[in-house]
Amino acid sequence: MLNNPQTEAGIGMTSARTRDRLIDRLKQQGIRSPQVLDVIRDTPRHLFIEEAMAHKAYEDTALPIGFDQTISQPYIVARMTELLLEGGPLRTVLEVGTGSGYQTAVLAELVDRVFSVERIGALHHRAKGVLQKVGLNNVSLRHTDGNGGWPTTMKFDAIIVTAASPSFPKSLTQQLAADGVLVIPVEQNGEQALCRVRRTESGFSQELIEPVCFVPMLKGVIE
Repeated sequence: MLNNPQTEAGIGMTSARTRDRLIDRLKQQGIRSPQVLDVIRDTPRHLFIEEAMAHKAYEDTALPIGFDQTISQPYIVARMTELLLEGGPLRTVLEVGTGSGYQTAVLAELVDRVFSVERIGALHHRAKGVLQKVGLNNVSLRHTDGNGGWPTTMKFDAIIVTAASPSFPKSLTQQLAADGVLVIPVEQNGEQALCRVRRTESGFSQELIEPVCFVPMLKGVIE
């Protein structure tokens, strides 16, 4: 459970009223899961961004976090999380693209264990510090190229990708457990769409969810 000392609860821009306005907006946009909405309300998003941007923390917008990366808008975080959880409770989730750690924190409140990879060293270390600060102990982080997934032979109940890929990376689909689900933005012909892929007995099924806009999924590691 998230730590919430008074120094992190905040007033004004981080007040309960400000957060409630965000939740009302997410409901208006179609987010229905009470569990997801509660976690979005309780997660201190202002801790995952630069202090200079903190006044925008509870607006429904993506914000820069450096290195040409962004923290996803709360609607997208809520929507992708909801899509993962529609099939029931999850034990293990792999996140490709830790970024600020905000999506990681939301997932960690809703599943048993989160494994997250980030290719940019500075973001990896920053996210690790914030996640420790808020007291989330069911998260494992690695600084590695996310195109290869988690460097292990284990299978995951679900995988979430927070950068746009031109296809469904085989290395990720191979790490899905039976009946596992992958939520990923896919870019084709200059347009991006959020997709959900399910592993079935006969292979994989996929569905297009809605248009999105993500940074591209890149290869390699930056120290």
